[in-house]
Amino acid sequence: MAFSIIIALIVALIIVGVWVSAIQQHKEKQEAERRQELTKQKKIIEETEEVLMNSANVPMSKALFTILHKRIHDALQVMSTLSPNSKEIKTRLEESAKRLEASSSKDSNSDKVALPDNEKQVIALVQSVKKLRNIIRSEHSKGKVDTQIFLNEDKRMEKIQVQVSIDSQLKRGRAAQSANMIGSARQYYEKAKSIIASLNYRDEYINSKAVEIEEVLKQISTELKATNATDRQKKQEQEKDDLDVLFAPKKKW
Repeated sequence: MAFSIIIALIVALIIVGVWVSAIQQHKEKQEAERRQELTKQKKIIEETEEVLMNSANVPMSKALFTILHKRIHDALQVMSTLSPNSKEIKTRLEESAKRLEASSSKDSNSDKVALPDNEKQVIALVQSVKKLRNIIRSEHSKGKVDTQIFLNEDKRMEKIQVQVSIDSQLKRGRAAQSANMIGSARQYYEKAKSIIASLNYRDEYINSKAVEIEEVLKQISTELKATNATDRQKKQEQEKDDLDVLFAPKKKW
């Protein structure tokens, strides 16, 4: 009888141990998932804040400002749910709500971009525009952005990206011209021309740049022809001088 009781107790202890272990593993899994989700939301916030900080030269509409600030606010709300006792997250959430409300007052009616002077800054600008487009697509895929707003903002970002690409090529072309590097200048202008040729739309900016590029390429072509003609003439004169020296009467000493 006592032996049966001991066996029963051992079995009960084993069952309790397995149950406690299962609960502990479940808690550890939940905690790991919680930390993983917190890390994910933190990365979303950092990425969005970085884009906002690096997009000073990018004209952004009210809708785009709202999308970005709402993205941060939504991520903080998730973090607040996961860490309800965090005063830091609660404070940031309140600040985010104020920025989200204020974002509706910000707007830029222009799609024109001031091209930075520094080449690294131009690259950073292009990367910022690409990140903005990726964020808009991501938020739209989650159902957080209206389809028409997504289409409008994505088209605006595409035009800005194209403008930066074209303007940077033209800037390099002008610099090469100033340095009398006509061949390199033509390559830059031809690249700008190919960018325009690849587009499936036309607007005032694109049309004006297409005309400008054609005029510059004609000018370069004329300059290259003139340079080649001058070079040929110099070469012919040099060859003539060499022949005159070769067949000139030898002097008697």
